[in-house]
Formats: sequence, structure tokens, C-alpha cells
Amino acid sequence: MSARTAELSVYVDAPAERVYEMISDITRMGEWSPETVKVEWLGGARGAAPDARFKGHNRIGARRWSTKGKVAVAEPGREFVFDISSIFNLPVARWGYRMTPEGTGCTVTESWEDLRGTTMMIVGRAATGVADREQQNLAGMRATLDRLKAKAEAG
Repeated sequence: MSARTAELSVYVDAPAERVYEMISDITRMGEWSPETVKVEWLGGARGAAPDARFKGHNRIGARRWSTKGKVAVAEPGREFVFDISSIFNLPVARWGYRMTPEGTGCTVTESWEDLRGTTMMIVGRAATGVADREQQNLAGMRATLDRLKAKAEAG
């Protein structure tokens, strides 16, 4: 993967449909992601559907910031993808979760694509304190997938 994308996978011994339900309930993202504190649907959205919008509240240490999200792909049991933007609706990232059925469970692949231009890279570093976003996200993705796996396998 390049410095502008990252991807990790984990096998989860739970049906792809269950994993999809968990990850696509964006209000639960704080249970999985080490940076996400809280997420809320916006504009009357109540669940994952293309173009549904949400607001995320994030934290690293004492630094806090908010982002806006928009669901790009919502295919139950298969794939959930959303785009994140920040101030002035400037693009930040595309996050995706793909569930591939395998045996009694599924392989879950989390992906990240950095969509920031130069301005957002500078603003993002100042807001979050993160100099190496790829390494930060890889560590966060591992934690997210491990937490998701534990909860899904627990039932």
C-alpha cells in the first residue's frame, strides 16, 4: 500500500450479516475505533444508506475535533464505505469495510484512503497532533478490527 492508503484484514467467526450490522451502525463506531468518541446521524438519517450523513467526534489525548461523514456504499452483509470531510467540507478520507464470507464466519477488511490536499494535511496535523497519519491509522485499524472481532464473536 502507498502512503496514501492502508488496508488490514481479520477473520471473524461470525456471519458477515452480523458484522455488517455492527459496523454499519455508525453510532457504535466509538466502541471499535480508538479515535472516535461519538457519532450521530444527521438530517433525519437513522441508519446506513447511500448519502446518509453523520457527524463524528474524535479525540487523541487532549486534542478533540469533529468531522462530517457521508455514506457512499451500504450493501448489507458485503460492504460499508463512507467519506469524511472537515472544515469547509474539504475531503479528508474514505473508509471502507468489506465482509467476505469464509467458512462459518467472514474476513473483514478495513481500508483507508487519504483524500486530503495540502491544506487539509497541514490543518489535520495541527488539529490532531499526528505527523504520520498512515501509521496512526494502521494502529487504529488493528485496534478497531480486534475490538469488532471480539464483540462479534461474543455474540
